[in-house]
Amino acid sequence: MSNYGEIQQELLIIRLADGDNAAFDELYHLYSKPVYLRLRFLVKDADVADELLQELFMRVWTYRANLDPQKSFRAYLFTIAQNLVYNYFRKLASDQALIRNLILNQVDYYLSGDELLEIKEAGQLLQKAIDQLSPQRRQVFQLCKLEGKSYEETGKIMGISIATVNSHMTQSLQSIRSYLLKHQDIALLLISFTGLSSLLD
Repeated sequence: MSNYGEIQQELLIIRLADGDNAAFDELYHLYSKPVYLRLRFLVKDADVADELLQELFMRVWTYRANLDPQKSFRAYLFTIAQNLVYNYFRKLASDQALIRNLILNQVDYYLSGDELLEIKEAGQLLQKAIDQLSPQRRQVFQLCKLEGKSYEETGKIMGISIATVNSHMTQSLQSIRSYLLKHQDIALLLISFTGLSSLLD
């Protein structure tokens, strides 16, 4: 954001803190779409994402007097979004079938080493799951999933066939899914938080 843009945003936040409806509307117009898209991506439901978005901006209005115009408003919004998504998943925790489906179907996507390193609890959980793997499967998983190497590259490094790499990855992911199912609270943290941190910069 340019210096001019930063100044304009600070003025909007100051006006919002004073209860200016027009400033609130302008900030909503600026940020509602990216926040909604992130919420929808995470909860996989347009109606739920819309409800969470409205709740988010209701909180912004309710606590407007506490806003600091010197701090990133974007980061502030995504922090609230992060909390709302986590609370949403926590409420769903009573539905074991839904949670099981969520973890089993989405964990492959969220096993991204760079992002998980930014989430202490999720990173620790994943590391414990990886540590349970046999040495060879652990190395295959490290190379393919955390370092982003292709099956072919991994096979050449380890001196094994692509089919063997694929077999190890399949078994590793099954083992990790099973481990996450036994630790659902932190697995939900992983699923709901991963991807948000990159938007807070």
